[in-house]
Amino acid sequence: MANFALPDAAQIGYAHLRVRDLGGALAFYQDLLGLREVRRVNGTAYLSATGEPPYHVIVTEQPGARQKPPRTAGLYHVAIRLPDRDGLARVLRRLLENDYPLQGASDHGVSEAIYLADPDGNGLELYCDRPRAQWQWDGTQIGMGTDPLDGQDLLAQASSEPWNGIAPGTDIGHVHLHVSDLGRAEAFYCDLLGFEVMQRSYPGALFVAAGGYHHHLGLNIWAGRDAPPAPTDAVGLIAFSLRLPEAAAWQALVDRVRAAGVPVETPPANSGTDSVLIRDSDRIGVVLAHDATEG
Repeated sequence: MANFALPDAAQIGYAHLRVRDLGGALAFYQDLLGLREVRRVNGTAYLSATGEPPYHVIVTEQPGARQKPPRTAGLYHVAIRLPDRDGLARVLRRLLENDYPLQGASDHGVSEAIYLADPDGNGLELYCDRPRAQWQWDGTQIGMGTDPLDGQDLLAQASSEPWNGIAPGTDIGHVHLHVSDLGRAEAFYCDLLGFEVMQRSYPGALFVAAGGYHHHLGLNIWAGRDAPPAPTDAVGLIAFSLRLPEAAAWQALVDRVRAAGVPVETPPANSGTDSVLIRDSDRIGVVLAHDATEG
């Protein structure tokens, strides 16, 4: 199959998560983090940073869903990207003021990040990017480290304005996945979908992106090589969306996956007429959508 590259403006759209209790999920994502509910259909709530489409987080209730088994493919974390340090600092301050447990905090060089989990155990990263001019490169590979975050310095950047929700410019910056095999994942996400490898030197992981971003997807085998797909009756990732800027680029990608023999399905939370669901070799759902229809 001919080489293919995603448009530079391609990005992650939303993450669709399975949760046990919709009320508990909304208490976290809406009341605590400050996302805003756009609409609700039966047991599915659609949230965004502005209260208008496009959506950033979709949560679907499945009462009695079990915990995701640890050594399975699927979600590692969803990364919610704040537009600047003030936005990240204000969310961090709110989490601390509400005694919400954090799991870690890191300075990755390209970004500053806080790690936690939602009430169902779905992994989350809250982060903001440093300017691209400050990113370090080793040839064509992006330099990303894992150094301690200076939380005090970050909190000092927070404005004193009263909390009124998450910053409107917030979106989903990337999704990080447990996969069973990095070679198969690279074949699907890079050779087929058109992402570019940005770093392959981190042990057991691969980072890929469009448009020279540090990563839109993290792929790792830390749950074990040949890990089975996550069960569908467990909390976790139902699908994430890949947004393309134009209908022509979207159609070209859909035609490409069809030509490769990849089954095309209707998304479980349909976000527009021109959106389709495909699955990688670990049964992880990827919704292909373009900006005019998502949401």
